[in-house]
Amino acid sequence: MSAVPAAIVKAIGQLGDRAVVRVAVKSIAITLLIFAGLGTTLYAGLAQLFRSEALAAFLPEGYVGPAVALLALVMGGVAFWLLFRVVALAVLQFFADEIVAAVEARHYPALAPLARPLPFRRDLANSLRGLLRTIGYNLLALPVAGLLAFTAIGPALVLLGVNAMLLGRELTDMAWLRHCRDDAENSTVPRGERVLLGAVVAGLMLVPFVNLVAPIIGAAAGTHLVLRRLEER
Repeated sequence: MSAVPAAIVKAIGQLGDRAVVRVAVKSIAITLLIFAGLGTTLYAGLAQLFRSEALAAFLPEGYVGPAVALLALVMGGVAFWLLFRVVALAVLQFFADEIVAAVEARHYPALAPLARPLPFRRDLANSLRGLLRTIGYNLLALPVAGLLAFTAIGPALVLLGVNAMLLGRELTDMAWLRHCRDDAENSTVPRGERVLLGAVVAGLMLVPFVNLVAPIIGAAAGTHLVLRRLEER
């Protein structure tokens, strides 16, 4: 039987821990600030575009402001929906040590001394690799999704499958990279469990408000999957 459901339950049960709350507040705040900055930049760019001579003739002056605000709201909402997972996980990567340490302290105290905290430069490299991997795999999946557009549900299943694999890997690597003896060593978590974890977290990220804590739940659950296997060695 898969260990993923138990790991998810344990992760949710630890959301009230002070250490986890601190990470949640920091990562959510930074993520929202990034999107606020992107939204402000988008609004300023659209305002400049709509006031250009090329478009000024098509839109009366009194309608420019509302049109810009509406378009920025729509585009910003779509961008948030599509990019939240990528940005949230990239931000969370910098606080992964705290999540791993919180899970270790409560459930795996014997393994805590064996963890090796990663330097900022390494966290940054991991975050960038994860970001590029997500963009690359999704771009590769788009043609396949396009071919299945006539099935209606096909594109969603393709993208869900791709992102479940990516999410599962990223969420378990947060703990695995701090415990493996060699960076080239394969994770102890079976691929099936990683994909299932990724699929569950991808589903949670589609739920409003729950999506804000979904990366935290996923990181804690991924830590459980890794440390459980290490404990069995």
